[in-house]
Amino acid sequence: MNKSDIKKMPEYFDRYINYAEDVSVVDSLKISLLELENAPIEIWKNIGELTYAVGKWTIKDILQHFIDTERVFIYRITAIARGDQQVMIPYDEEEFAKNAEAYRRTIEDLMDELLLIRKATIKLFQSFTHLMLQKQGNGYNGIQYCPLSLGFMLAGHQRWHFKIIEEKYYPLVNT
Repeated sequence: MNKSDIKKMPEYFDRYINYAEDVSVVDSLKISLLELENAPIEIWKNIGELTYAVGKWTIKDILQHFIDTERVFIYRITAIARGDQQVMIPYDEEEFAKNAEAYRRTIEDLMDELLLIRKATIKLFQSFTHLMLQKQGNGYNGIQYCPLSLGFMLAGHQRWHFKIIEEKYYPLVNT
């Protein structure tokens, strides 16, 4: 199913979904996998622990955020696809980032984990039927979403952060 098959664009997540092309959700995730595989790791390593403002995340923090977000949303996606109607609990990304201690890891290690998770996400989406992709779930604060929209959110979320890295982090070093 394609992005244009999303019946109701979920509030808040639309900002990320809009960064994904109107292709199948599996193709969108495969494109994002290729973008990860071709990420400019050497530039990111040169940026190191620099941030563009006080309180902002490092590149390692952002990569850990991708990992944590994918894990949290894969639970939500799976639960909804399997018919779970409970309201999903919120995800405090700042608390996760604070406690992940991404500074202890290398960029290569973070990327290895992220690539594995994205590949598993693609496999999961390949297993879904059209009906499973369209099931509506209950997000926190009354937000409604379906696995289809959240799959595009994952791909677009990555692009959103890649754009921020390019615009705000690259100027910190000579690229």
